[in-house]
Amino acid sequence: MGLFQKKRDPISEKARALNEQIKALESQIKQLSAEAEHPQPRFRSTTGPRGSTIHGASTVREPTPREHFEPVDHTPLQSPEGPVPREHYNELGVRKYDLAATWGRLKNLFKTPPASNPKLVNYLAAGSIQGLRPLRYEKRVARNRFIFLIVVLLLVLWGIIAVIFKRSL
Repeated sequence: MGLFQKKRDPISEKARALNEQIKALESQIKQLSAEAEHPQPRFRSTTGPRGSTIHGASTVREPTPREHFEPVDHTPLQSPEGPVPREHYNELGVRKYDLAATWGRLKNLFKTPPASNPKLVNYLAAGSIQGLRPLRYEKRVARNRFIFLIVVLLLVLWGIIAVIFKRSL
């Protein structure tokens, strides 16, 4: 029955494929870095070909360690709003209760975060991407499924309650 099946989403499939590629590359990076940390030992033989003599000892230089770190600015971070004025603290040094700021934080809890790519959001809402249905259609389908499930649930509950009352009478 196709009523409860989720439609295939090409964007999420592409994201999944890209995530798999990223994981493969990360494992390859880890493998190569492990090989770089533990190089294979080089064995030198003291014997030479027949008829040749070794005139001097050759010295093997150790490879210089490469810098893996970038310079970091160690200056202390400054708050963007600057120092807090003294009128925000009481005589004991405890911060006073700020009703306006609390209300603003409470309002921000229920706001949706801004879209990282508003143009993509507009394309998805209007259905301008080839192969994808507009969001208004998907919302309508989801709303209809929800209403159908609520009606079925109410019918099942009504039947259970009717059976319980018939037995109790």
